[in-house]
Amino acid sequence: MRRISPRYLLEFDEPAGYLDFARFGPPSHAVLDTTATLLHRATTAGPSTVDELMRQEVRAKAAVSRLSGSDTDHIVLLPHTSLGLFQAAFNAPGGEVLVAASEFPANTYPWARAEQAGRLTVRRLESGYVTPERVAEALTPSTSMVAVSAVDYRTGYLADLAALREVVGDRLLVVDGIQAFGVTEAPWEAADVLVAGGQKWLRAGWGTGFAVVSDRALERMDPVLSGWTGARDPGLFDDEIHPPENTAAAWSLSNLSPVTSGAFAAALELLEQAGVGAISARVAERIGELEEMLLSLGAEIVSSVERRAGILAFSLPDHPAERVGSALTAAGVTSTVRPEHVRFSPHATTPPEAAELVRSVLKGLARPSGSRPVPPAVTTHEVLAALVPAIPGLAAMIGPGNEVVLHDLSRLPDSIIAIGGELTGRGLGGPMTDLLLGLVRRGTTQDLTNYRTHGPDGRPIRSSTLFLRDADGVAVGALCVNSVDTAAAVDGNGELETFPPDVDSLQRFLVERAIGRAGIPVDLMKKQHKAAVVRELDEAGFFLIKDSVDHLAGRLEVTRYTIYNYLNEIRA
Repeated sequence: MRRISPRYLLEFDEPAGYLDFARFGPPSHAVLDTTATLLHRATTAGPSTVDELMRQEVRAKAAVSRLSGSDTDHIVLLPHTSLGLFQAAFNAPGGEVLVAASEFPANTYPWARAEQAGRLTVRRLESGYVTPERVAEALTPSTSMVAVSAVDYRTGYLADLAALREVVGDRLLVVDGIQAFGVTEAPWEAADVLVAGGQKWLRAGWGTGFAVVSDRALERMDPVLSGWTGARDPGLFDDEIHPPENTAAAWSLSNLSPVTSGAFAAALELLEQAGVGAISARVAERIGELEEMLLSLGAEIVSSVERRAGILAFSLPDHPAERVGSALTAAGVTSTVRPEHVRFSPHATTPPEAAELVRSVLKGLARPSGSRPVPPAVTTHEVLAALVPAIPGLAAMIGPGNEVVLHDLSRLPDSIIAIGGELTGRGLGGPMTDLLLGLVRRGTTQDLTNYRTHGPDGRPIRSSTLFLRDADGVAVGALCVNSVDTAAAVDGNGELETFPPDVDSLQRFLVERAIGRAGIPVDLMKKQHKAAVVRELDEAGFFLIKDSVDHLAGRLEVTRYTIYNYLNEIRA
């Protein structure tokens, strides 16, 4: 197996803690340089400029054909995966399509919309791995197509495309390959329609993608979504509507930007040079290192282990995913945080030290599975523990009208472990403010000094928040100093901040504020209004609070699963 080329590694500059390629893969210098070159060529346009630029489409198609094992007549360039799947759904031969209910929305909405339009009927496969055995049991005489993701975005499960091909038989097999193409070797020829966007593992940037369409699909599908570039003789302007081309070009609505096509070609050619096998092996190595480290900290691997590509999802017992994600973000580790787990997806360019970087963040949160909880004084980080006895004395030294508060970020949201003074009416075990909670949620652990706010009684306050870090630079706590601002008038100016006396009060305040900003009563809210409330609360750190999902579900009069669905859509 070929080792990864050092020249390939030099093409990328993402930080060591970037572990989110299943969401977005930072493009290479080759992509950036190609984009700049083609744009420069466009700015100095001459008689042949447009024709020369349009040849980039052929270059990109050729690269796709080599990587997919097809040919350019069966390939069409597309701006994203969703368009290819909508094409497959609306061009479908009718009958019934079998698709898993747990698919990423890009692979469910096209089929649902096509069903609305009367083009086909949707049959849903219940949640779980899409295995050949489950598909075989679900097939009916009416099933004309099966749609599946090559790699499941939640579990990282790598579908057995060859076995699915055998089970599906003469029916059409539609494959969403965005989480697999370029990061794992697979029998792509098994798919009748293979669609993939280029912004993730292909590292080509947004606005890039392709579809590979088999002869069987071309024969059976009716390309109703076909534009002038998908017609026969597209350059013949005779005031007639031409029939669709008999190749994959029939799926074209218009030309992809030639600059985008060139950038896409550069990314694919770089992938070819490195070799998918070499990239896959390197990714597997990094996944193995991360998995071993997570297991040593008592984490539970919740993604697929036997069949997987580049996705590793985990949970830490007794530590909500939100809290784990916030700690990672604060340390410069980029991951995807779901309500129930955290997802890592490294690439071949991820360095070996990434696992140790993650370990340094999580070791303060995790404890071996099955161990008994230890007293708070022991679990408090040593940096914070050393400050606890000094807080009352520090407050006394500053004098009346002041308050000094020490927060432990591993105990969100009821994080106060020491307090001196009574300016805001809080005590030990009390929560942080809504302002500080939002900063922690967004990973914005930068010191705030001398900002104006208002206390619970309306008095003007001057506040400062200093984040305390461990030896690795990870924020573990916050030291806050609040002082009555005797020189200021009570005029309503200053940073909006709330000092709730307990977690329940904080929870109620955040929900009421979000609902108020929606501007519509709950009983009149539609989905978009409730989703907007969830989005604001997510950004505010509301879901770091224990049982927050259940509380919000009751307030919005929906189920807890609806809240999780909103969160998945928001964070997708």
